[in-house]
Order: sequence, then C-alpha cells, then structure tokens
Amino acid sequence: MFTEILIVVALILLNGILSMSEMAIVSARPARLRSLEGKSLGAVAASRLVEQPGRFLSTVQIGITAVGVLSGAFSGATLGVRLADWLSVQGLPREMANTLGVCGVVLVLTYLSLIVGELVPKQIALKNAEAIAIRMAPLMVVLSNALAPMVWVLEHSGRFLLWIIGQSGESSARVTDEEVHNLLSEAHEEGLIEPEEREMMAGVMRLADRSARALMTPRHEVEMLEFEATPAETVSAIRRLARPRMPVQSRESGEVVGIIRLVDAFNALSRREVVDLKKLLRDVPVVSDMADALDVMEILQQSDDHLAFVYDEYGHFEGIITSGDILEAITGTVATQTAEEPALVEREAGSVLVSGWMPADEFCDRMGLPREMAGDYETVAGLVLNIFGRLPSLGEVIVAEGMCFEVIDMDDRRIDKVLVSRLS
Repeated sequence: MFTEILIVVALILLNGILSMSEMAIVSARPARLRSLEGKSLGAVAASRLVEQPGRFLSTVQIGITAVGVLSGAFSGATLGVRLADWLSVQGLPREMANTLGVCGVVLVLTYLSLIVGELVPKQIALKNAEAIAIRMAPLMVVLSNALAPMVWVLEHSGRFLLWIIGQSGESSARVTDEEVHNLLSEAHEEGLIEPEEREMMAGVMRLADRSARALMTPRHEVEMLEFEATPAETVSAIRRLARPRMPVQSRESGEVVGIIRLVDAFNALSRREVVDLKKLLRDVPVVSDMADALDVMEILQQSDDHLAFVYDEYGHFEGIITSGDILEAITGTVATQTAEEPALVEREAGSVLVSGWMPADEFCDRMGLPREMAGDYETVAGLVLNIFGRLPSLGEVIVAEGMCFEVIDMDDRRIDKVLVSRLS
C-alpha cells in the first residue's frame, strides 16, 4: 500500500511540474529571455518554446492528460479497492463500501491534484516566470521530441480548427504605451527606479509622439535683434537679452535672417571693433512645424548651434527650437518649471492650477486622462479649446472625463490659466 501511495504522489508531483512549466513559459517575457540567451542554454530553449506555442502547449497537454488519466485509473483500481475492503470489514454492505471507497479516493486525489498539481505550482511560476522557464525548458524540449508524432497531430489539428473559425493561430498582441507606463509604475512602487527616472522614461516615450510645434518656443515669446539697428542699438539689445544665441529679424521684411552668438559679439567688443550684425550673422537649419521630434533632434545634433527655426507650410516663421527644448520634453515641464510661471501647481483642496502652455500629453499623463482629449492641439490651452469647441470666456466651466475645467485667466484671446479639479 505504501508503494501505491508513493506512485500516486509521484504522479501528482509530475502533474505539478508540467503545470508549473506551462505557466512559466507562457508568462515569461520574450525580451527578458532574449537578453539571457548568451548566459544560459535554457534561455535559448525557452525562447524557442515561446516562439512555438502550439507545439509546446500540445506537449504539455499530452503530459498532463496522460498523468491525470493514469493517476485516476491507478488510484481507483488500487487505493479505492483497499478502502472499500476496509469499509466492508467495518460492517458496511459491500456495494455501499465499493461506492464510498472509490468516491473517497477520487475526492482526496482531486483535492491534492488541484492544490499540489495545479494551484501552488502555477503561483510559483507566476512569481518567477523567467527563471523557472529557463530551468524547465530543456526538459520540455526532450519531452516534445519524445512525443513528436502525437505533438504533430495535435498541433496541426489545432491549427486546422483555428483556420475553420477564422483565426490564424498567431498572437497579434503587441506591447502598448499603456503597458509600458504600467511597468514603470510597478517598478517605481517596488523601489526599483526613482520618481525622476520614471518621469524621464515617460518623457522619452512622449518625445516620439511630439512634433516640432509641440517643442518650440512660439514666435510671440522669442526676443530678437533688429538687422537694421545701429551698432549702439545692437549692443544695448544684446546686453538686455544676454543669451548665448539670439535670433536676428529684418525690420523691413519681417523675416528672421539668422542668429548671432553672444561670444562673437563679446569678442568683437573686446577687440574694440564695431558689432556688425552682417559680419556676425550665422545661418541655422529650418524645420517644418509638423516635423517629427526625433527628426528634429537629429537635425539639432548636426547643427553647430543646436538651434533651428520652425516654419509652417505657408512659409511663416513660427518659433525656434533648441536642444534645451528636447531636454525639457524628456525631463518634463513640471520638473523644469520656473518660479515665475510653473506649469502645474497642486492646491490643498486637491485641484491643480495649470498653465495654458503646458504640453497636453504631459498633462494627460499626470492626470490619467486620455491623450485624445486634446485632439490635434499640443498644449493644455488647446485641450480646453478642443473640449469647448470654441474660445471660452473667462470663468467658463466645462466637465469632461470626470474632471472639471475652469478658465480662470485669459491673456487677450489666449487661455493662460486653467483650474482643474476631479469630480467627487
């Protein structure tokens, strides 16, 4: 009897190993396995199994089904009979003893199979999927080769059935931005990355979705030198602006003709020369306002001044963009805000005061709102315009996505400040 119990326990444990292997390999992240292929042959085997789910699942199901049938038949024919004999000796009628004996053994076996053979192994696999997948993959490969004929029949039968119901049998799942954000949130909660690191990673993801218009400093905020100004007027304007690179605009045509470097002007003054804008003027690259942020970044890297002019499709100057704007997009405007006009201020009541110039995608990420709320607009001011469908008046309120938006400051026709609060 002891030997029979050991055989049943061994079969249950074998079922648990197969279930754990199945859950581990199905749950393992392909990218993580590929990164470990150079360190472990098990990672190579696990990657191949992940790439061939039909073959692997057929192998595991053959094993689990065979173990389940074998353990049920063996336990019923041995332990069930022994329990029935014992109940009969205790005075129960033979027919009732046989029924209770078999049912009792089946119930105990089912309980142990669920706990030891399914639930616990799968929970272990979920906690450390990649490590277990690497260890169990070689055994699964051997088992798959040993059961090759049956595996081939099951795999192709499954594909045929999938074809009948209109499924290709191949997974169309892809990693989405939302899943990556969730992973970053989990890593932050577990203390694996700092809050600043999380914000920068999210900023890098946002950068790929932005255009030059979303990154640039708009024209009305750009201070320029006048091309026709006298040397004295130019020196006075340079002292007032005092920036490393200053755009130069023609007073007559209104065109932005280039930039001058502060260091070039300083060198001219140190040599007691006249600051002549025509001699100091430098050309910079021009980009479309709809250009992709990654393309703009490549252009800025090739530029000596790391600056570009932004023009729209009609040839109108829209603003300037620098490598600092790229860095700000990655680190976030909230992290780089100035004391004069912060992008977002949290209030004690739970509401937030938001500047209209804050990037819409960054605001949506911060507040947990869908990016589609902003439509084709790039800023929070544009987001509010998109919600209203028109230019709102000062003090107007609108509710969207469970949030209350109140326009509390207007700069002429520009939305300057918005108070956002979550509805209870």
